[in-house]
Amino acid sequence: MPVHALHPQIIFPPVEQAEPDGLLAVGGDLSPERLLHAYSKGIFPWYGPNSPILWWSPDPRLVLFPEELHIPRSLRRVLRREPFQVSFDRAFFKVIGHCAVASRPDGPGTWLVPEMQRAYALLHEVGLAHSVEVWESGELVGGLYGVALGRVFFGESMFHLRPNASKVALVNLVQRLRRWDFRLLDCQQTTAHMQRFGAREIRRGQFMAILEEATVQPTIFGRWTEA
Repeated sequence: MPVHALHPQIIFPPVEQAEPDGLLAVGGDLSPERLLHAYSKGIFPWYGPNSPILWWSPDPRLVLFPEELHIPRSLRRVLRREPFQVSFDRAFFKVIGHCAVASRPDGPGTWLVPEMQRAYALLHEVGLAHSVEVWESGELVGGLYGVALGRVFFGESMFHLRPNASKVALVNLVQRLRRWDFRLLDCQQTTAHMQRFGAREIRRGQFMAILEEATVQPTIFGRWTEA
């Protein structure tokens, strides 16, 4: 099935037309309007340097339901010791900068090209992209960021400079999502790392049904710093 080329109008083809690997469309832009429309339709951008914008909708989809969070025993011991301090939306731009240069299991380089960083910075400025920061003695040593729409959090990337720092960020995020009655954390791609925390694959049809219900719920705009 051919991959669709996007036009200036903010529309996407049906996700059922994605390639077997999840690739759905090419082109378009990273405006806040297009990004939010994409997320609400189960689509996300992912591409590297010297590549056109690629849009994906995998099937199956890895998700973490907040009530199914599993905290490994070793991490529970770390959390009890409280070696880190955790904040929300205090250093979004530093977090995304670290994520852009973090090493990847699939090789060198980053998918967080400068235009992607600018796009998520814009979403942060309007109160829709959020970060979790992990600090040690005043130094930023780990974190993650993503986009919240309705009662769904679309996880984008994480980093750590100390062992367990990004895991602590993840646990704190999911615990907050559970308190706020979020339906799920979208992990986008299947990884053993997220599966260890209770994430599991669901069919794209089930994912889309949840999105349709959850993304029309009131969105929590603004900084989560004091929430």
